Amino acid sequence: MRRTYLVSLGIAAAIAAALALSTEPVAGQAATRALRTSWGDPDLQGTWTNSTTTPLERPSDVAGKVTLTPQERAARDATLSAAAAVQRPPQPGDTGFYNAFWLEAGKSSARTSLLVDPPDGKLPALTPGARKQADALEAVRRRPPTSWMDMNTYDRCISRGLPGAMMPGFYNHNYQILQTPAYVAIVVEMIHDARIIPLDGRPHLGPGLKQWLGDSRGRWEGETLVVETRNFNDKIKEFTTNFMRLPNGEPLGEGYYASFGTADMTLVERFTRVDANTIDYRFTVTAPRTFVKPWTATAPLTKLDGRVFEYACHEGNYAVRHMLSGARAQEQAAARRKSGGQ
Repeated sequence: MRRTYLVSLGIAAAIAAALALSTEPVAGQAATRALRTSWGDPDLQGTWTNSTTTPLERPSDVAGKVTLTPQERAARDATLSAAAAVQRPPQPGDTGFYNAFWLEAGKSSARTSLLVDPPDGKLPALTPGARKQADALEAVRRRPPTSWMDMNTYDRCISRGLPGAMMPGFYNHNYQILQTPAYVAIVVEMIHDARIIPLDGRPHLGPGLKQWLGDSRGRWEGETLVVETRNFNDKIKEFTTNFMRLPNGEPLGEGYYASFGTADMTLVERFTRVDANTIDYRFTVTAPRTFVKPWTATAPLTKLDGRVFEYACHEGNYAVRHMLSGARAQEQAAARRKSGGQ
């Protein structure tokens, strides 16, 4: 189904200006010297990917180990590649899953986890209220949906929210960054989110105005773009930490984080161009209603030569309606059997 997106004139103008002012990185420039835009800011522009098989949380088999040796990395990559090649046949009544052709998982990094804090590489505990909510969400997902409200915003192709939109997964985790002196724009391939980040020092919106991706404000601290986001709308609720799975059903690591958002969350991101092909990207989540303490993760961005394509989300176009109609058909069939009918 073809989609039409309405973009405000202000956003369109910002992106058009960014395209006009964009500069290409200088080939062979030393890694210790930041690439610059024509107006002098560190240059983050281009297309990037954060695909990696490094899990968010540190797996138990490397507990206490922060980094891997090159030999250990190669062995892990070979194991995951072999597992991805094993296709699990669909169960009765199951439509199956993508095969390995569709996956863009990337390779492992030297780190054993994307989490850098807490030092043990594990997410902080959920608060009692968040744990209760997570258990309720899991219970909903284990039964046929009663309405579209039983499905999360990822199922419905609305948004992965933050930090999920900036985290790696199984495919399409590509980004286009555009800059002007007053704005940075980040176009996210997965579920077509677009972030427009002002750099002009304006204050955050008032707390009464909540947004899917929050309210972002950026500033330069030396060579690093620091983006602080608050005022999330509290509509994205997902606590999945075993999000990424291989086609054979095995989890890819122990802790891929999908998406979540709470109205009290503050997200602080840091983008640092370290060489022609790499942006050091890391972020800190502070969400007192969800986690007992803040946590920080890193998801480096690697330069791509290609472009970001349209993300056409057929789940939102078709699957939600079909899942609901299928669940109602099952209920009607059960009612007929109970009443003695056929």
